[in-house]
Amino acid sequence: MRSFSGRDILSLKDFEREEFFRIFEVAKELEPIARNRRNSDILANKTLVTAFYQPSTRTRLAHEAAMHRLGGHVTGFADAKMTRAGDFYQESIKDTVKMLEFYGDVIVMRHFQQGAPQEAARWASVPVINAGDGWGEHPTQILTDLYTVLQEKGRIDGLRWLAVGDMRMRTMHSLAYALTQFDCPITFVSPPDMSLTEEFKAELQKYSLNFTEADHVEKAISQADVILVEPVVQPDYTKSRQEAGEHGLTPANYKITRELLSSKAKSDAILLHSLPRMDEVPTDVDITRWSRYWQEAFNGVVMRMSLLALILGAME
Repeated sequence: MRSFSGRDILSLKDFEREEFFRIFEVAKELEPIARNRRNSDILANKTLVTAFYQPSTRTRLAHEAAMHRLGGHVTGFADAKMTRAGDFYQESIKDTVKMLEFYGDVIVMRHFQQGAPQEAARWASVPVINAGDGWGEHPTQILTDLYTVLQEKGRIDGLRWLAVGDMRMRTMHSLAYALTQFDCPITFVSPPDMSLTEEFKAELQKYSLNFTEADHVEKAISQADVILVEPVVQPDYTKSRQEAGEHGLTPANYKITRELLSSKAKSDAILLHSLPRMDEVPTDVDITRWSRYWQEAFNGVVMRMSLLALILGAME
């Protein structure tokens, strides 16, 4: 297994199976720190630099909270418009990163351009973590989801997944790549104009992912052990920022309601959502036995603690 020390986390496409379990092992070891709301000194001499060109709540703050829990420091920006990268100069990723690498020991980047974190990693002398790049990938979110499943179910292999939403989303891409390393059949449910592209399906077949597609959640939910939902009503992720405006409602085909869960879902299935949500998961689902998205939020901190400790060499 390759060492994580000094390594970029850009994609789950080429992650090896044992690498997932090493990250989960370290997360489990560090979890008590976050669970007991304590801080440690594991990364006391390290600094995290955040470079967020798109809005973020959970991803940015989870990385920052993880660094604080490990005793490290945080600097960076949460709005590119307040930097030379987002004003009149439109400073290039290369020029920006060549500055940021002197300000810390690891860079976490979210960007509206697919491939931007990879471009940053070309020029940075410190590790780069992809916190979401356009329609590309979102590796740390899916690592969080898999860790949540492992904690809740005690295993990953042998579980049947149902993924509902826009298959163009970066989370869906990372999920599909990750599940190629596990024995997890998955059914994708999405509107026709948001379905898996033929090119991506061919790639997943090459990676031997066991997947099917359906046009309504009711056709697949009864077999699912894990239900992962994302919005079908959402902004354009290729834009730096998109203000709220008029938008439609989620069609019934892609909604996970309390009634649907009660009548069709397995009693021990778990429901994941990276949030934010629109109306695809109504709020009355929150207190049902299926929902696990608040646990995901906690696990998101733990997962980032694991990655930072491994990448910065505090754990091997």
